[in-house]
Amino acid sequence: MLTKKEPWYIHVPLYIIILILTYLLIEVAIVQPDAIMKKERHFKNESRLRMTDIKEAEILWQKRFGKYTGNLDSLITFIKTDSNVIKMETAIDTITKKSKNPFVALTSGEFTPDSLYFAPKSHRYYILQVDTNQSVDTVINRWGRIVSIDTTISMGNRYLLKDPDGYGKVGDLYNDALKNTASWE
Repeated sequence: MLTKKEPWYIHVPLYIIILILTYLLIEVAIVQPDAIMKKERHFKNESRLRMTDIKEAEILWQKRFGKYTGNLDSLITFIKTDSNVIKMETAIDTITKKSKNPFVALTSGEFTPDSLYFAPKSHRYYILQVDTNQSVDTVINRWGRIVSIDTTISMGNRYLLKDPDGYGKVGDLYNDALKNTASWE
């Protein structure tokens, strides 16, 4: 039984197609997902650093005004203009010779207050909320009649900072144990 050999010019294009498909498979399955994962890690780290800086700003705001704020504009203006915050950013501890700056540097470089408005991936604003509690107290005389009803509304005892891209949150509106606590810590 004699078999006829196929000519070489039929096999060469097939080998070229196999090489091209192998290259495309490696590119799509290995190289591109690695680049996407590096970007995702960068966005996650950068966003968490920004949220840490917002948390530190909220702590400074609470020390200064006695409550937290739910307004991101006011908070960033406070960071830029308050004399105590500016002094703290440049102060150095006399004993340890370390900086007293409560803000951490971002992965892209130095700390800039204007970068705290938005998440690095989607460029959407961070979600910042404060709690509002209403407590009602009824005063009853000894005959069982209602004398008065006192209503007290308190705001800013707790705050919640959420990342619009889903990289975490800081604080909680309902639980004091989670005050100033990041979800990734």
